[in-house]
Amino acid sequence: MLHHLSLGTADLDRARSFYDPVMKAVGLGRTLDVEDAVGYGAGITVFSLNLPADGQPASVGNGVHVAFEVESRAAVDAFYATALAQGGTADGSPGLRPAYDAHYYAAFVRDPDGNKIEALTFAAR
Repeated sequence: MLHHLSLGTADLDRARSFYDPVMKAVGLGRTLDVEDAVGYGAGITVFSLNLPADGQPASVGNGVHVAFEVESRAAVDAFYATALAQGGTADGSPGLRPAYDAHYYAAFVRDPDGNKIEALTFAAR
């Protein structure tokens, strides 16, 4: 069972500014805020951004991305718009992804550190 997932960041203040509204768009709030990490969840922390423990610069994993399942296509659209408004970069606009499933509706963005994040739903609307 997955407990939580963490991605590296080079700048926690920038991560907070980006992720606070983006996570709100997918129904998560800040659950952790310490010197080297900020976390989000709905009760317990399920996703966090951390300064690397080894003190080296944060780097993006090739092929790594985090997907957040939401309740509606409107929520996917809100995630995408919010992420772009907060300085994220488009990496796949909202739409159906029939290669995954006939009802898979998703959007992909890169956060300011270059991490790839996704919001998705199987809802018809």
